[in-house]
Amino acid sequence: MIKVAIIDDDPGMAKINSSLLMEYFPEVEIVGFADSVDTGVELIKEKNPQLVLMDIEIKGGTGFHILQKVKPYNFQLIFITAFNEFGIKAIKFSAIDYIMKPVNEHEFQAAIENALNTIENTELEKQIETFFSHYEKKTQIKKIVLKTAEALHLIDISEIIYCKSDNSYTTFYLNNKDEIVVSKSIKEYEELLCDYHFFKPHQSFLVNLNYVKRIDKSTGGYLILKDDTDILISSRRKPALIKMLKKL
Repeated sequence: MIKVAIIDDDPGMAKINSSLLMEYFPEVEIVGFADSVDTGVELIKEKNPQLVLMDIEIKGGTGFHILQKVKPYNFQLIFITAFNEFGIKAIKFSAIDYIMKPVNEHEFQAAIENALNTIENTELEKQIETFFSHYEKKTQIKKIVLKTAEALHLIDISEIIYCKSDNSYTTFYLNNKDEIVVSKSIKEYEELLCDYHFFKPHQSFLVNLNYVKRIDKSTGGYLILKDDTDILISSRRKPALIKMLKKL
């Protein structure tokens, strides 16, 4: 049995989470509930759960205060939250699973299944550090966690040359020639990276403008990157692209 702890100061929400777990995941055992920072820390240290469902805003502080007190992390984590947009963006950069309140049954199932499938491969410390670097603006060098079927990759955003869409998958092309494929749409990464000089010149590509060498206008319009990759520019996106390049 996989041990699960639920940390939430809303009794109704804790009951919904436990009911959904029992209905859809008979292989898990709920080892306890907590409703504050202190009881959350106590629950994790005493029961050693393999999966923690945690609200971010709880009695006595936040879920982050709990995380600071329970290192090393020997569990998978899912945030269940009504957190603000900026906080959600930081969570996405760290690739930590989360479920928005009010809980959607299908999103809940998907998040739990993903966590259970990776229960033996937790690298939560890497993800939490990335979260805090974005949420608290700790460093100038920003990183993103890319989660593949095999591993978590902690990447400097500045190392990404461009991203390419393939339906629901996105391939990241890095300046060291590595390619990383993740099972998320390019739209999600467009929203995350737009503040870091990334631009979508075509529906299938997201480009780090710091790697642009020139615009080739001879055949309708292509971006030529420093690694000599050429990327088609959509005619309707060309004015905005030129405007952004002039600001670099």
